[in-house]
Amino acid sequence: MADIIAALINQVEQAYQSQQPLEIVGGASKKFIGRQPVGEALNTAEHCGIISYEPVELVITARAGTRISELTAVLAENNQMLAFEPPCFSSSTTIGGTLACNQSGPARPWAGSIRDHVLGVRLINGRAEHLKFGGQVMKNVAGYDVSRLQAGAMGTLGVITEISLKVMPKPAAVATLVWEMPADEAIVLMSELSATAKPISAACWCQGKLYVRLSGTSSAVEATKKQWARAVKEDGDFFWQQLRDQQLAFFNRAAPLWRFSINPAAQIPRLDARSIIDWGGALRWYQGTEQQQDMEQLAGQAHGQVSLFAGGERKAEVLHSTPAPLRGIQKKLKESFDPKGILNPGRLYSWM
Repeated sequence: MADIIAALINQVEQAYQSQQPLEIVGGASKKFIGRQPVGEALNTAEHCGIISYEPVELVITARAGTRISELTAVLAENNQMLAFEPPCFSSSTTIGGTLACNQSGPARPWAGSIRDHVLGVRLINGRAEHLKFGGQVMKNVAGYDVSRLQAGAMGTLGVITEISLKVMPKPAAVATLVWEMPADEAIVLMSELSATAKPISAACWCQGKLYVRLSGTSSAVEATKKQWARAVKEDGDFFWQQLRDQQLAFFNRAAPLWRFSINPAAQIPRLDARSIIDWGGALRWYQGTEQQQDMEQLAGQAHGQVSLFAGGERKAEVLHSTPAPLRGIQKKLKESFDPKGILNPGRLYSWM
C-alpha cells in the first residue's frame, strides 16, 4: 500500500507549466487499447492499496494503482465480488486502468458495466488540481456525473487516483449449460432466453457452441437446469475466465481484433460464423484485416459501433467515427478538464 499523490500532482503541475504531454500508465496491461500513446510516462502503479472496505455497506474504495487480483481476493474473504467481472489481461491489471478503458466481463448485460458500479472518484485534472466527484453511497449524484464520465475516457479527462465501487454478494449457485448450434440460431436463442425470468448471468457463442451461465439461488439454478435439460459444462468457471481475459485460442491470432457493440438480435452473416458472440449477442469479437470504413458500415447496419480493439495501425483512428455535434461536446469537455491538452493527447482520437 502506497500513497504517492504528491508526486503525481507535482509531475502534472510541471507538465502543465511546460505543456509537456503525459502518457498515463498503470499496470500497462491495456496499453494496446486506443491510439498509440505519446508523451512522458506518468506511472500510477505505485499509487495503490485499499483505503476502505465496508462489507455490510457493499462499498470498497481503493487507489487507482490497486491490482484487480488484490481487490477480488479481499472481497472473496467476505463472499463478495465485483459483479461487472473486470477482465485481467495480465497480473498487473489495475482498477484505475479498468475504469479508464471501460472494461467489463461476460456478466455486463445482466450485472451492469463498471460505469454502473462507480460511486465516486478522485482525479488530477490538467491544471494539477486534485478533485473529488461522487462519494461512497448509491445516491450521491447532483448535477453532471463526472465519476462515470471517466469510464472509457482513457485518462484524457484526468489522472484517476481513487475509486469507490459498489460490490455484490457472490451467487449461491453457478452452472454453465451448453448447446451445439450455428451462430445464426444461437443469436436467436440468446434473445429468447434473455427475455425469460431465469437466472442468466452470461451467454456466449463460440466455435459452434452456445454457453449460457446461470447464477443465483440453488433452487432457481437447479430448476432452470432441469427445465432446459442441457449438458452442464464441468469447467464452466474456467471457460468464462478464459473468455473474460481473452485467453481462449480465438484471441491468439495475429490478425487485428475488432470489437462490435451492436443490437444483440442483429445478424452479420459475413462475420458471425467466424466471431465470438458475447453479451447475449450485443458484443461481437472478429479478427481480420478489414478496412475501418467497411467495419463501420456493418456496425451501422446492426445499429451499433465498432472499434479496432487490438493490432492493426494504431496511429490511425481506431474508434468508430464520431458525428460532428458529439465531437464538439467531447472537445469542450477535454478543454474544461485539460485546457492545455497534456493528458493522454490523441489516445482516443487524433483530434482530441
